[in-house]
Amino acid sequence: MSVQFDHERLKVYQEALRFVAWADTIIDELPAKLSARDQLERASTSVPLNIAEGNGKRSRPDRCRYFDIARGSGVECAACLDVLVARKKLSPEKATEGKAILLEVVAMTAGLIARFAPEPAVGQVGEDPAPYLTEYVLVEKEKD
Repeated sequence: MSVQFDHERLKVYQEALRFVAWADTIIDELPAKLSARDQLERASTSVPLNIAEGNGKRSRPDRCRYFDIARGSGVECAACLDVLVARKKLSPEKATEGKAILLEVVAMTAGLIARFAPEPAVGQVGEDPAPYLTEYVLVEKEKD
């Protein structure tokens, strides 16, 4: 019988680890003094760690806070890939490969945030959050 924590069963956690493994192959090939290398290493590590910690929190606001940090780190990883492409240290095709994993992770994390967001108090006004993928699709369509 294998021992498994709750967060290990989450698809978003497994995908975040898949990105860490993917990013590691990129990181190993980059110059050690490149700041985007260090940033990618730290941000990619932050995603699964914050998903795990958030999943272990009991209160909804605490959960959402950690999931939001994980989501932000995922977006930061995508920006690191863009910087590496701009500096000609990574091919656009390779960056797209990593961004495909990240897009999935960020979308699933946004779903967790929406699921665990605290209910607004009675009489409190609020808006529904826009889904992350909708924003991405709109940006892509504007380019066409």
